[in-house]
Amino acid sequence: MKIAIYGRTTEKPLPPVLQGFFDKLDQNGIELLVGKDYTDYLKKQFRLGKKIKVLDDFNTIRGQADFLLSLGGDGTLLETIAFVRNSGIPILGINTGRLGFLAGLTVEAAVDHAVERLKSKKYSLDKRSLIKLETNPNLFGDVNYALNEFTVQRMESSSMMTIHTSVNGEFLNSYWADGLIISTPTGSTAYSLSCGGPLMVPESKSFVITPLSPHNLNVRPLIIPEESVITIRVEGRSPQYLATLDARTQPFPEDAVLTIRKEDFKISLIRFSDNHFFQTIREKLTWGMDARN
Repeated sequence: MKIAIYGRTTEKPLPPVLQGFFDKLDQNGIELLVGKDYTDYLKKQFRLGKKIKVLDDFNTIRGQADFLLSLGGDGTLLETIAFVRNSGIPILGINTGRLGFLAGLTVEAAVDHAVERLKSKKYSLDKRSLIKLETNPNLFGDVNYALNEFTVQRMESSSMMTIHTSVNGEFLNSYWADGLIISTPTGSTAYSLSCGGPLMVPESKSFVITPLSPHNLNVRPLIIPEESVITIRVEGRSPQYLATLDARTQPFPEDAVLTIRKEDFKISLIRFSDNHFFQTIREKLTWGMDARN
């Protein structure tokens, strides 16, 4: 079995308990595929074992890895999408960060049973829809898709923008706002949620359109089928605006036409039987918990 490991190099060390996880990987004869910089980062903290392949270019995991482990938070896991692409490599997020809706597996749980369950195939795959942005010219090259959301927003803080939005060729609204989010069900727990958007279960097969600080308070988030094609044109005082796919941002001119649709392929997230979406939102959003108790 070959497992790619991806993470961010930071000044903050990873939890020492992860040594038990790396020990189990080594004991089971699992070959690790790790980027060069991250290998150096890990070796300063852990014993990694003998079966490790150092990659100069992490894109070479395509066709080589059986799984990809993301060590970090949700932002780290989102970065792996650019490497996995349409290869079908399943992703497991081990949460060493804070909230962790996507990277939902705790470090302790990873040490206890992750290796055994991966080896014995005691897991299921959550197929998550992606959102794709089409522009001419292409703003984001061949990684013009996102797992969480697409966002259009102003570059300057001085004035609002008008976002003319159509769905399947039918005019929807001209949003007078600071921006607009188009979120997948996966992204409904992220930026859209913080702006008043609804929670959606991963299987919803829908997108949600959420305005950022709309001028008209009666303009609310709208859920549409994921097969919809959304067209956006922006008008305002600025010559340029910002388009964002997850954490990647590019400027675009006022006369650009942005088309948003569902991507043709999906991303596979590994889920163990004791880690359900409902459990995750109960824990992360502290549902049913009373601070007085």
